[in-house]
Amino acid sequence: MAEQQFEAWLRNDGRKGIRNVIAVAYLVECAHHVARRIVDKADDSEVHLIGFPGCYPNHYAFDMMKALCTHPNVGGVVLVSLGCESFNRSALTRAIEASGRPVETFVIQNEGGTAETIRKGLEAVRRIQAVANQTPRGQMDVSELVVATICGGSDGTSGITANPAVGRAFDTLGALGAACIFEETGELVGCEKIMASRAITPELGAELEACVQKAEAYYTVMGFGSFAPGNAEGGLTTQEEKSMGAYSKSGAAPICGILKPGDLPPTGGLYLLDVVPDGEPRFGFPNISDNAEIVELIACGAHVTLFTTGRGSVVGSAISPVIKVCANPETYRKLAADMDIDAGRIMEGRGTLDEVGEEITNLILEVAAGRQTLSEAMGHQEFILTYKAFDPVGPACLPLKQF
Repeated sequence: MAEQQFEAWLRNDGRKGIRNVIAVAYLVECAHHVARRIVDKADDSEVHLIGFPGCYPNHYAFDMMKALCTHPNVGGVVLVSLGCESFNRSALTRAIEASGRPVETFVIQNEGGTAETIRKGLEAVRRIQAVANQTPRGQMDVSELVVATICGGSDGTSGITANPAVGRAFDTLGALGAACIFEETGELVGCEKIMASRAITPELGAELEACVQKAEAYYTVMGFGSFAPGNAEGGLTTQEEKSMGAYSKSGAAPICGILKPGDLPPTGGLYLLDVVPDGEPRFGFPNISDNAEIVELIACGAHVTLFTTGRGSVVGSAISPVIKVCANPETYRKLAADMDIDAGRIMEGRGTLDEVGEEITNLILEVAAGRQTLSEAMGHQEFILTYKAFDPVGPACLPLKQF
């Protein structure tokens, strides 16, 4: 196994990061272009664009932006506001300052317009970068890592190779004290009782079942389902087959709790992220792309995300590295430059689940120590954040947390 300790960035709020990103964040779609041009002109792989496009306030969006701007991989922030949107930029600025990170806020309507705000924002990036680069470094243990997983573009090989191999890696990391997060409750329909049987308390088991039932009801009302035409083209035949394949990413360890976007795992162990909004269905499809789910996982503190795919996906993410685990050997041969792990070799007898699981574990530790993922090296920084609403989790959802 790769080294279980590595150097990290030591944040003033006590957290540790494996990257030192400067986030340039727009607070309404009207400021998106200006923020993007600041990032483009910075021309630095450690300057990332994030943001919320909505003009109307939303607690979920604010909490997500707060979690992302104070993520352990973020060393400083430039906020870009138009000026008349309802996003509470002052509260977000204060939250970032309270975390000990440098932050500067620019209001386009007060700065002289597009060109002048871009100029000032670019200067701010350089100032903040200089401060962030002085952040002390220190040792971080694997037990302090938060690792997440998601599957996208699943096919008939996903539940046979990549997903269970990730489950093996999760079991290894969890045993070492890391926090591991799996999600996609809409793709776990039918698996709720199996998950409940793995819960560390009966009360948590009941909450796990309720999470999946909520997802199924939401999808039914909206007329959607997680089983897509692309899945069928890739050889999946039923919702049950897809659900069991998605479920296999969780491994075999006991489930410690349920998180909602922006919640931090209170201890090491295995957690389910509930991504389906609470209340009456009103937001459309719960996550309109895989990138939206990756953002929610990062908001839960994920240092690294494992993205399994059978059909193939080339995306990465802002803030946290994405490791792509390819389930299908044919897809891997077509997209080898985008795929970090060839789990499809299991199908061809060139490896076992345990061997690929160990390879995934080692790569996570190497990425934590500074190795770039392929999506990082190619500059992928996808990001999307939309409207949602969630109720706070209760004590039954996090039995190990002292409320």
